[in-house]
Amino acid sequence: MRWDCLGCMGNRKIRTPNLDSLAARGVLFRNAFSPDPICVPARASIMTGNYPHVCTGVKSNSGRILDGQPLLTKALAGTGYRTYAVGKLHFLPYSPPGAPRLVHGFESVDLTESGRIHAQFDPEGRLSGLEDYVDYLKTVGWGGYSRAHGVGNNDVRPCPSPLPKEHYVDWWIADRTIERLERHAKESPGRPFFMWMSSPKPHSPYDPPRPWDAMYDPREMPEPFGSPSALASRYALMERERYERALDSLSPAAWRVIRAYYYANITFLDEMIGRVLRRVGDMGLFEDTIVLFTADHGDLIGDFGTSFKVCHLNGSVRVPFIAAGPGIAAGRESTALVGLQDIMPTFAAMAGAGIGAPVQGLDLSEHMAEPSRAVRRDWFYATSMETPWQTAMVTDGRWKYIYSEPDGTEELYDQENDPGELHNLAGEPGNRNLIGSLRIRLRACAEEIGDTRILTANGFARTPVDRASFRSLPVKGMGWRWF
Repeated sequence: MRWDCLGCMGNRKIRTPNLDSLAARGVLFRNAFSPDPICVPARASIMTGNYPHVCTGVKSNSGRILDGQPLLTKALAGTGYRTYAVGKLHFLPYSPPGAPRLVHGFESVDLTESGRIHAQFDPEGRLSGLEDYVDYLKTVGWGGYSRAHGVGNNDVRPCPSPLPKEHYVDWWIADRTIERLERHAKESPGRPFFMWMSSPKPHSPYDPPRPWDAMYDPREMPEPFGSPSALASRYALMERERYERALDSLSPAAWRVIRAYYYANITFLDEMIGRVLRRVGDMGLFEDTIVLFTADHGDLIGDFGTSFKVCHLNGSVRVPFIAAGPGIAAGRESTALVGLQDIMPTFAAMAGAGIGAPVQGLDLSEHMAEPSRAVRRDWFYATSMETPWQTAMVTDGRWKYIYSEPDGTEELYDQENDPGELHNLAGEPGNRNLIGSLRIRLRACAEEIGDTRILTANGFARTPVDRASFRSLPVKGMGWRWF
């Protein structure tokens, strides 16, 4: 979910009343980032408080949280918390049929992985026990219909879900979350709980259930930032994705429909969050419960004619971040540079739990209590990928510098005057001194956290790339039939 797709973040088109209300009674962070804008490594950072190259050993989607890493679930369990997860975990590797799930310390899990586990072990959808949501759909007579529109997880063609709204994945997640909370109140009265409620949405496929598919008029959607021609001076993977996913075939009208459905997915999710929060209130738990809303990464949804994540443009690397509850200031905003790796040490501190080892994330609890207290971070560093190419960024909130391995591409953006990042200032002669200082800063940040794979003796890793060859790449990942 993009950072800017919330009403409380100034988006006048989208409808997110429940998340806006959460922000009004808590702290809204305006400069929150994913340390690695890809699903698996970002989630590993949330769980461990460390950057992905530390907690999984890799910066791509193939990593498993390493044994011996501190885990938020175990820290909280050591203080008496019961730990539950409902929805998407995306912890790899997935377990084969009959083997215990890899859940990294959660006591109970109601799982959906958008068909990924079935794709790996059961492509015909004959087995049960792999994904709880898949099993649920079979029990209510809708087995297999979550993908009956023929659109895959990384296919952005918009299509309404064939499922009734009450069987859509986010409705199921809200129902299961409420059921777990109610069961906890009966089985463990007085014991604290940690609930991970994780929706796969608004990740593609953009398939809101009816009538949400008609909620937003595509003709009134905000235009994407930039044009495809601007990709020539930016991270090459964004341009490659245009051809590997056939994004170059999408018309301006198609992108507007994509954005309308993306917004509809978010509004549906907002309503489900509202259902859960109302039940929390009805149970009398608000005064004792901390709520944090965030995302593992964003989505370009048409910016510069492309989509997805991985890059360090705002649409990809910036995330929503709202915290509310006891010990957190109400109705405040923060411009501090924060990241997903800060969640684990912050929650542990607020719960009085020991972590057991130093982590790279920061404890934000004092800042949340009083946002005028400074966060001990002047620069935010983010990284991503190893194969085929690495990329990294640093930002102080005003200036953002991005270095990408293909052809040693450099990007420089003035976040204050160009939040849409329309103008790459890296090639302008007047910015040579600034670029030089930011290269030094990037190297220093990479060395500080041990992300040395992007570094060489005298600079940064560089790989020649033939961008013209992208146009002849075969299309992949369209219309995946996973179950």
